[in-house]
Amino acid sequence: MSKAIRIHAHGGPEVLTYEDADPGQPGAGQILVRHTAIGLNFIDVYHRSGLYPPPGGFPLIPGSEAAGVVLAVGAGIDWLQPGDRIAYAVNVGAYSEERVIAADRVVKVPDGISDEQAASMMLKGMTAEYLLRRTFPVKAGDTILYHAAAGGVGLILGQWAKHLGATVIGTASSSDKIELAKAHGFDHVINYKEQDFVAGVAAITGGKKCDVVYDSVGNDTFPASLDCLRPLGMFVSFGQSSGPIPPFSMSLLAQKGSLYATRPTIFVYNAKREDLVASAKALFDVVLSGAVEIKINQRYALKDAARAQSDLEGRRTTGTTVLIP
Repeated sequence: MSKAIRIHAHGGPEVLTYEDADPGQPGAGQILVRHTAIGLNFIDVYHRSGLYPPPGGFPLIPGSEAAGVVLAVGAGIDWLQPGDRIAYAVNVGAYSEERVIAADRVVKVPDGISDEQAASMMLKGMTAEYLLRRTFPVKAGDTILYHAAAGGVGLILGQWAKHLGATVIGTASSSDKIELAKAHGFDHVINYKEQDFVAGVAAITGGKKCDVVYDSVGNDTFPASLDCLRPLGMFVSFGQSSGPIPPFSMSLLAQKGSLYATRPTIFVYNAKREDLVASAKALFDVVLSGAVEIKINQRYALKDAARAQSDLEGRRTTGTTVLIP
């Protein structure tokens, strides 16, 4: 019997249970996949804790990205066959040995990219892609600020932004994380526990501030992030690892310099099949070119998902982490 991690109620890591789970057989437009590696992300924690309502209710199999091998193909699928290597980023369901999934949500993994790399970079890497290329199209000469620079998205985005010609500023909480971020494209990294990052950004930019702030931290970095932006700059909130941003008046954006603010999600940006394919291709291309390197910093067995999530929440992980079925 195939195994999976299930959640039957919201709570801490202890609610993640390792159980038998029959994936069933693929119907029309679906495929059956055997996972070889599964990505670990903060959105998994949000679904477990209840910060984000779990799609479909309970019991819930969490997990948003994985890579694996096609075992069976349902009717109407002529571009995939058993044995093909695939990867995906969806909402839930990845914490499993096998699963049935809609074929139009997966992409083939090209030669030169391992299953572990693919599993660890689909959600994080395509997030970096839409942030840098579509939400605020970064170009040479731009100055950007990215919070949590040593995290999974940060280590990809830092390299990619540097490749695009930007000046890349980050924040991190320790000397080890600062060095890691600097090794992955960041020109400047501010230790936010020792220095006010607003003052740090002002000093680095000579008072000109940033064109865009990418913020997945939320409560702890708001509204200070707005003070890091030049007039007409853009605040991009795409996560809330420290808790949600409290409600605020739109007039605050006017007071801070006629700023733009947006709250994007990857699932809207890649809802159309053509956008998903284009995003994955851009990611695969930049990795295969060597401009962005994907390293796996932590590995856990799937059955140890509770420990993995606990370490993620406790800031004891850096970069990318995978669960191995």
